Amino acid sequence: MADIALPGNAEASVAATSRTKILRRLRFSEMVFRHLTRAAAILVLIILSGVIIALIKGSLPALQAFGFDFLIQERWNPVTEKFGALAPIYGTLVTSFIAMLIAVPLGLLIALFLTELCPMWLRRPIGIAIELLAGIPSIIYGIWGLFVFAPFLQRTLQPVLIDGFDNVPILSMLFEGPPIS
Repeated sequence: MADIALPGNAEASVAATSRTKILRRLRFSEMVFRHLTRAAAILVLIILSGVIIALIKGSLPALQAFGFDFLIQERWNPVTEKFGALAPIYGTLVTSFIAMLIAVPLGLLIALFLTELCPMWLRRPIGIAIELLAGIPSIIYGIWGLFVFAPFLQRTLQPVLIDGFDNVPILSMLFEGPPIS
């Protein structure tokens, strides 16, 4: 954008000078913001790298004592000092996948409802309720699930899943054995 000041028009010249100062200030603040954002992103990567290094350093004694088999064996026998982390790793991956299978569609459907379908008078209360639920630490949900939800599922859903997937090749391995909480 170019401003042309005519010799006889002092107001236009003052306005052009004022606009130029504002644009310089905006460019400077944008440059500062860009550099601060880049520095914050680099800092996050450095912290993440530090966490990864600390985890690797902390796992070295177990890997040195039990070898790489520690990661690929599932037995855990303290008497014979044979340890394997495959069962906890597998359990973590499966439960995380199941949690995402439930949470992602539910979250997207709630967002779709709030933005497209929900009446205006109801949007704010539901949005506030969801934000309050997000503020509760996840350990509280875990304890609630362990003491309330798990016994309920053990009595109702697990027997049905165990019987229903008994003859299905891959799913029978996931849902075999007695119901546990």
